[in-house]
Amino acid sequence: MTLWQALAYFFREAVVNMARGLKVSFVAVATMTVSLVLGGAFLLLSGNLAQSLERFRGELKVVVYLKPGAPAGELARLAAEVRQAAWVTTVEEVTPEQARTRFRDVFPSLAQLVEESASLPPSLEIGLPAGGADRPEIARVLASWRQQPWVAMVDDDREWLSQLEAAVTVARAVAVALLAGLLGAAVFTIGSVIRLTAYLHQEEISVMRLVGATEFFIRGPFYAEGLLQGLLGGVAATGVLWGAYEILEAKSRGSLWAAFLAADFLPLSQIAWLVGLGALAGLIGSVASLRREPL
Repeated sequence: MTLWQALAYFFREAVVNMARGLKVSFVAVATMTVSLVLGGAFLLLSGNLAQSLERFRGELKVVVYLKPGAPAGELARLAAEVRQAAWVTTVEEVTPEQARTRFRDVFPSLAQLVEESASLPPSLEIGLPAGGADRPEIARVLASWRQQPWVAMVDDDREWLSQLEAAVTVARAVAVALLAGLLGAAVFTIGSVIRLTAYLHQEEISVMRLVGATEFFIRGPFYAEGLLQGLLGGVAATGVLWGAYEILEAKSRGSLWAAFLAADFLPLSQIAWLVGLGALAGLIGSVASLRREPL
């Protein structure tokens, strides 16, 4: 018998065994699915946060808000001073009227809150260089601007960007820890199912040994069964994640929630990695369960 014929036999027997023990096989596949769904969800979350992080890193701004009642020429004077900084890429003066128009365009349902132009202060929007936003002189210059008498607040995008970076790091760490723990439970469940299936075939295994079958040929169908259960769990997890992503994207389209968490689905490489991880975990569970004691 060739290797391909042996593999065909292994997987054929594995499918038969899973069909006979449908309930226990379902438990094993469901456990693997839940493990990969939760791990994949954190992977999807951290991936979209990382994409948003890269996008926002190239669009960093500092917004300088003036106090109400600032002199008419103060905005232009401060803009001229800001343009002298070597690291400034763009400077845009935003009058109270322009600020009100922007607010009404972004939040039409709250337009009545800014009916009077004086309700919003004038400001300067200052673009930062994409690759040099961490220059130490930037912090010193911003500190000096905060001390100016007519400056009410300096909003630095780099502050919340660092918080977003910390959130991405935490999400990835949680994903790894959660996936490792849940995969351990899934491996144990699949191993228990494979061990139970092996016990149910003790007489058949004894006959195979009597006729000279090798250990690999005897154990092969059980290894294939564990691999198939893990593979099915990975495929099912991908389907669940895709369905949840479509629902979230449809319900939150156009919102900040969608922009951060449902911008893109997992790339094909990560989908393949997720499915392959499920198959590998199932194989490890079956191999480990049959190595504890001889069949």
